[in-house]
Amino acid sequence: MVCVGSSVAASQVLVGAPLFTVQALRYTLAAVLLLVLARIGRRPLPRPRGTEWCWLAAVAAVGLVVFNVAVVRGVEHAEPAVIGVAVATVPVALAVAGPLAARRRPAPTVVLAALVVTAGAVLVEGGGRTDAEGILWAAVTMLCEIGFTLLAVPVLDRLGPWAVSLHSVWIATVVLTVLGLAVEGPAAITQLDGGDLLAALHLAVVVTALAFVLWYTAVDRIGAGRAGLFTGIVPVAAAAGGVLLGAPVPGAAVWLGTGVVALGLAIGFARPAPQRTPERISPGAGTTTPSAARTSP
Repeated sequence: MVCVGSSVAASQVLVGAPLFTVQALRYTLAAVLLLVLARIGRRPLPRPRGTEWCWLAAVAAVGLVVFNVAVVRGVEHAEPAVIGVAVATVPVALAVAGPLAARRRPAPTVVLAALVVTAGAVLVEGGGRTDAEGILWAAVTMLCEIGFTLLAVPVLDRLGPWAVSLHSVWIATVVLTVLGLAVEGPAAITQLDGGDLLAALHLAVVVTALAFVLWYTAVDRIGAGRAGLFTGIVPVAAAAGGVLLGAPVPGAAVWLGTGVVALGLAIGFARPAPQRTPERISPGAGTTTPSAARTSP
């Protein structure tokens, strides 16, 4: 989530760049990096089969393609803080939806922690101007962020975080490349300057390749509900990154919000998660996976 928070500055650089083209370049670089690192590290990359392709396509479409469109279009109608506040509600949604997707009751402690983390994130982000369309895009952004996690849960156990990351990224690359060629034209790539390329490189290496593997590993090991608490770190990391890039030192509300986020994380992890079965689903098993059962803390 610190990696994701660092995307704020990079995304601001890309405001005037061709949206689909630069995102296609970003995910192309990330897919190549993921494949090379997986081969070097001898990470297993199982081939998806059957309905697993549908889940991966949904992750790519919702969590990558539509999410990026929603963020860019959203900031045209609302201040970035409004979009940030929408994303800040993700901990609560994952704390409730994660266990329910696994047909289990949400853990009251994690739900309480998610509410505290969300309150802290909202304090860090603050308010901002918006209109009706801005609110709509903010809602789409929130739903896409939730989908990025929950849509991967059914395939995480068999495929693992490396394969889920790689396949969702290359699928998004294909979609964005087609959109870029159709909407912006082949010449759009020539409109990217040095700053755009550096920003795309940062997004590819840090925010995509590294962050995706770390995130899906966390979801697989501690569940979507507890992992979702860490999305509250995004605005904190963004604020800290802004200071490193020359922005003014944050005011009292940001420091208070940071403390509240830390409190929420402490509440959520005060009690160790129960031990989970290490068994993996067999090729002939049904659709319910141990990974799905692990979404509940």
